[in-house]
Amino acid sequence: MTKTDDIAYIDRLLTGWEEVHKKGQLTLWVLLALKDGPKHMAEIKDFINSSTNGTLAVDDNSLYRALRRYHDTEMTSFVTAPGQGPDRKIYQLSPIGCDVLERFVRRNIVDVFYRPEIRSLIGGREND
Repeated sequence: MTKTDDIAYIDRLLTGWEEVHKKGQLTLWVLLALKDGPKHMAEIKDFINSSTNGTLAVDDNSLYRALRRYHDTEMTSFVTAPGQGPDRKIYQLSPIGCDVLERFVRRNIVDVFYRPEIRSLIGGREND
């Protein structure tokens, strides 16, 4: 295998891993978007796109299903607002959703990735 072949192979492996990983990130990014403030669906998509440097894109159907699921589990609420065409739903994070998000971030990000021994493995500096 040539160096170019190695790079192409590594890129394919990385892309496959990222695709699987991204599917599990939707809840985190939607709840972060709503922690930033109430948003309608297009604003949530824009937040996710800009916050992930375009590496996480979500289609409308997946986002609608997720928002419905979060509403059904009382993690979000919404109000309707007039828009061009049908009324828009403006989503916001509920107190339950805020608590779930904070606990998830603490348990799965801060308490894991901020440990010095893990940060050194992923290239973080201990004194940041």
